[in-house]
Amino acid sequence: MSYTATVEEENKEIANRYKDLLKGTYEVLSKQDKELIRKAFDLAVEAHSSQRRKTGEPYIYHPIAVAKIVAKEIGLGAISIASALLHDVVEDTKYTVEDMEQMFGTTIARIVLGLTKISRLNKEQDASIQAENFRKMLLTLHDDVRVILIKIADRLHNMQTMDAMPDDKQVKIASETLYIYAPLAHRLGLYNIKTELEDLGLKYTEPDVYNEIITYIKESKEDQQNYLQRFTDTIKTGLDKENFSYEIKGRFKSIYSIRKKMRTQNVTFDEVYDKYAIRIIYYPSSNDDKFDAWKIYTIVTDYFKPNPTRLRDWISQPKSTGYEALHITVVGPDAEWVEVQIRSERMNEIAEKGYAAHFKYKQGNDTESGLENWLNKLKETLENQSLNAVDFVEDFKLNLYAKEIYVFTPKGELKSLPKYASALDFAFSIHTDVGLKCRGAKVNGKLVPLSHILKSGDQIEVITSNTNKPNSRWLDFVITARAKTKIRAALKDDEKLVAEEGKAVLMRKLRHLKITFNDKVVNELVAYFKLRTSFDLFYKFGNGAIDNTQLKAFVSQRNGAIVSYLKSKLSRNKAPKEIPEVAEEATKYDAIVFGKDEETLDYKLSKCCNPIAGDKVFGFVTINDGIKVHKKNCPNAISLQSNYAYRILFAKWIDSTKQDFKAILHISGIDNQGIVNNVTRIISSNMGVYINSINIAGDEGFFDGKISIRVKNSHQLNKLIKKIQKVEGVKKVERVNSL
Repeated sequence: MSYTATVEEENKEIANRYKDLLKGTYEVLSKQDKELIRKAFDLAVEAHSSQRRKTGEPYIYHPIAVAKIVAKEIGLGAISIASALLHDVVEDTKYTVEDMEQMFGTTIARIVLGLTKISRLNKEQDASIQAENFRKMLLTLHDDVRVILIKIADRLHNMQTMDAMPDDKQVKIASETLYIYAPLAHRLGLYNIKTELEDLGLKYTEPDVYNEIITYIKESKEDQQNYLQRFTDTIKTGLDKENFSYEIKGRFKSIYSIRKKMRTQNVTFDEVYDKYAIRIIYYPSSNDDKFDAWKIYTIVTDYFKPNPTRLRDWISQPKSTGYEALHITVVGPDAEWVEVQIRSERMNEIAEKGYAAHFKYKQGNDTESGLENWLNKLKETLENQSLNAVDFVEDFKLNLYAKEIYVFTPKGELKSLPKYASALDFAFSIHTDVGLKCRGAKVNGKLVPLSHILKSGDQIEVITSNTNKPNSRWLDFVITARAKTKIRAALKDDEKLVAEEGKAVLMRKLRHLKITFNDKVVNELVAYFKLRTSFDLFYKFGNGAIDNTQLKAFVSQRNGAIVSYLKSKLSRNKAPKEIPEVAEEATKYDAIVFGKDEETLDYKLSKCCNPIAGDKVFGFVTINDGIKVHKKNCPNAISLQSNYAYRILFAKWIDSTKQDFKAILHISGIDNQGIVNNVTRIISSNMGVYINSINIAGDEGFFDGKISIRVKNSHQLNKLIKKIQKVEGVKKVERVNSL
């Protein structure tokens, strides 16, 4: 139906919506606050006066609606409400950020600028460009979290009014919403908004499924209400006996969460486990609202049998968003499962308003909250520019939706970590230096590897060593963005040291071959060895991947080609285009390894998805054709992984010159004092060499044993063997196949 309204009707509607906005504010507004909001409203009305939405309605309806969500749903104050009214003014009209600053001050100008930067992002479909857009948006969190909160309100209203858009735009916006905005709302404690964003996202990405679930819910609406009434009447009896002041809200689970359960549990709508949810919001009878929560828990479980595995106690230990509640699942009438959430009025406000309510109740309390801790950690991650945009957003998303576990330090302090965090993630959560120097951990008094996955209630003691250094294998099992960021930065620093050493080696070797070391020669070497940058070249000389024989081959070819090169140069009458030197090393993938031990095996690339170097892949053991390598997002991946899980191999692309390989050395000789110490010192002093295990025994003046190490390549191993052979007392060093 097309939009029709007269100018008088529109003006009346705008005035009504503005009054409704002021009525719905969460905070009590002072006279000064109301003047600020009115000033922002008047400017927004004037600036957008000639603009219309796709529905035909005046554009000003949108800023008012966003401001109302900011005021009522998120609970922010006058500055945020004014910023929401002005959020599209700089983007769409003649007004500038300087005008905003002059009229409304620096804070509002900064928030509007942040929102304008997000609006101006490129909207291309390419994954890396889209990830870069999200990265830029998330970086605004560093300046002022209110920018993101207003942007979430903006996205919610756009999702609520998207019917007039073309189908392809609807799917794109809905996909973005499910990918980043709903997780952000979840992490900032805006659970009502998160739920609505998810439901609306499903409406446009899977309309058939959405409509099917809606139909089921509508058909059974009367039965639902009767059921919830029976349940709440029983609970009321117990609460009234104890003279509680309370409110009970019954509801059906959200459409998105029902869809998620249907998919993950592979069940029909009727088979979904707990479709009903009851919320008991009580007004505490004393200053201790936690005591009342447990009392209500006892009343509920007196009437209905609880499922002990489904108790969630977020009162004793609130979520890092500040969320507090008791969740229990009980067997209700007719043996139906019902989730019961128990919250005080304060807890409920924090659950619904998130960030804003949390800070309202925190006044006068100086202890740092979980939410502030998260924001501080987040800022640290945001400041790190070394990650590519796709990795950055994936790491960030992981920390948005991750379920939490709670673990203890040796002193009994409680720490929250994402579910599936490793002992090494815990070490980095203590301090960066602790993580970088971590060489082991004790969990509940037992020594465990760094990759050990932690569980709630574990007590962890980190073992550090000043000589320990991070290695690339760590990235395979850490899951927190903080740990990944710090490990990558440390590895980059190590690579720089290897490259510096390699540059010195190259200069020395070129001098020996009577060739001057300069940019021209370096660029020729880069081109000859098919590398991308001079950094790659120096790194490969540093770790021994390029040896004397290869360098001499280059010199020989260079000397033979120099005459024709000069002729070519003269005929073109211009200098050859040199490869520019880039400060960062390019990633070069040239091999695939398989399994936890990262073995090199024969394989073929699958034709159904044509993986290329650097893709995320897995191996599939075929019956007649050996190992086939598929991309993880291959059209056949889900089918293969679900039907033939036992034939799936872990696989990844590597740069073979940077990969660690396992080697075992058999060493024997005269048992001099300190000989084992001398041998291990030589091994440890070689950059990029790590000791896995040592098993050496002495007998009547002789020693014999084996050392398992990890090296970059055979050239590095051979150099190491020669160094060990020079240790006084060592008689024999040889490489063997097994320990």
